[in-house]
Formats: sequence, structure tokens, C-alpha cells
Amino acid sequence: MMNWLFPVLAVLIWAANTVVSKAAAAVIDPAAISLYRWLIAALVLSPVMAPQLRRQWPQLRPYLAKFAVLALLGMVLYQCLAYFAAHSTSATNMGVICALIPLLGVLLNSLLFNFKPAPAAVLGVLVSLAGVLYLLGQGHPASLLANGVNRGDALMLVGSSAYALYGILLRRWALPFAPWLILYVQVLLGVLMLIPVAASAHSLAIVPSAIGLVLFAGIASSVLAAYCWMIGVQQLGSEQAAIFMNMLPLFTALIASLVLGETIHAYHWLGGGLILFGVVLAQGRGWLLRRQAA
Repeated sequence: MMNWLFPVLAVLIWAANTVVSKAAAAVIDPAAISLYRWLIAALVLSPVMAPQLRRQWPQLRPYLAKFAVLALLGMVLYQCLAYFAAHSTSATNMGVICALIPLLGVLLNSLLFNFKPAPAAVLGVLVSLAGVLYLLGQGHPASLLANGVNRGDALMLVGSSAYALYGILLRRWALPFAPWLILYVQVLLGVLMLIPVAASAHSLAIVPSAIGLVLFAGIASSVLAAYCWMIGVQQLGSEQAAIFMNMLPLFTALIASLVLGETIHAYHWLGGGLILFGVVLAQGRGWLLRRQAA
């Protein structure tokens, strides 16, 4: 009953966090909020998770290298690059580019692990690629040859690629621990990795107008959304839950329009629509085949 509520709430929070990333660009150094976000998450989780970590430390220690790679990709590269990207692109663009993550996963899986995608997935990649070129060229894809890609959009593409690889490795490695413990260890390692990044910040100060943004990123986006997503995956399964991620760019664009006053242009609708159509084309065909096989 209402199994869709938890994944929708998680995606809504993550969309709001994309807008928070854009708003934070004006009031706090991106290297500083990158550290504070995961530091707050670590403090919130530690009372419950630290005893579990101590108990399972002997079993967990052989997997530390894999945990470190996951933390680097998911907590450091993806999130940190998003905060830097927010300085030179819109929240709407960030949300639309994030919609590419499932298909970036298909590409990386094919290149790195000899994964053979279904024809529908290949077609989905091509359709989404057309949408990306249309979006990044602001309705004029040929302009990319002359002007190149906006720096913020390029950073989001790199960060989204890192997160796509994170998802691949998380599934392939299938770490034999509870989801909350897996998240907690990554958060701790992410904090350690972000300390030298934060040392490069112009200022680590948190002005009053940034306090709410940092708390939202550290608690709502990092802990509450993760909880809702885990419940959604338990109730619906990972494949059906993943389809709700397609709502991220729509939620982001609506929130950015209401909160930041960003204008949604025709190229957002067309480019974003092509990206989502490509994702749904690949996901929907694969989900149908799995249902038939079951």
C-alpha cells in the first residue's frame, strides 16, 4: 500500500538538494560544504552505527580498499563536483544531467566489464545522447563545436559518470554487510578524504544564511533520503525503485523555478525529454523482459 511513497520522497529530497547546491554556491565555499555535509551525516549516524562498526570491524577490515573506492566515487567525486558545478550552471541543468546516470552506467559497464547491453539499451543511450547534446548546446548542438561545453555542465557529467561507476561496483562487489553499515563506513572514509579538499577552501566559515543549507545536505539528503530509498528498494525491488529516479529532473526544475526563479526554457523540455525517454526506453524494455522471464 503506497509503496511508491518512499522512493518518491527520496527523489524529491535529492531534487531539493540539487537546488540547495545551487543556492549554497553564493554563500559557502564548495570545498567547505562538501566536508560539512558528510561530517554532519557521520555525527548523526554514529550513535547507532559506531557500536555495530566496532563489533564487525574484523570482518569488515579486508573490504576497506573497496569501501575506499566507493567513498571516493560516491561521496567525494560526485557530491564535491556537484557543489563546484553549481557555480557555473543552473540547478535545472544539474538535475537533467543527473538523469543520465543509469545510461552512463550502461556505457561504463560495457567498456569496463564487457557487459553486453540489450538493443533497447543501446537505442536508449543514443536517444539520451541526442538529448544531452541538445541541452548542453541550449537548443543549438552545433554550437558545442565552436564554444565547447559549459564548465559546470562538464563537471556534472564527470560527477555523474563517477556515480554511475559507483553503482556498478556496489552491485558487482555485493559487500556482505547491512546497508546502513555500508553507508556509514563510506561516510567516515569520505570525511577523511575531504579534509585535504577542505584545506584548499578560501574560507571554512559558515555564514548564518548557509546553516540551513548545510543541515539539509547533511541530514535530509544524506540520511533521511537514504532511509526512504532503502525502504523503497525493500518494498518494490531495486529495478522498479530505480524508475522513480526519472522524476529527479522534473522535481529539480520545478523547485528551482519556485525557489531560485530559474527559467525553464524550451531546450530544457526537449533535451530533458529525450534524455528521460532514452532512460525509460532502456529500463522499461529490460524490466518487461525480466517480468516475462519470472
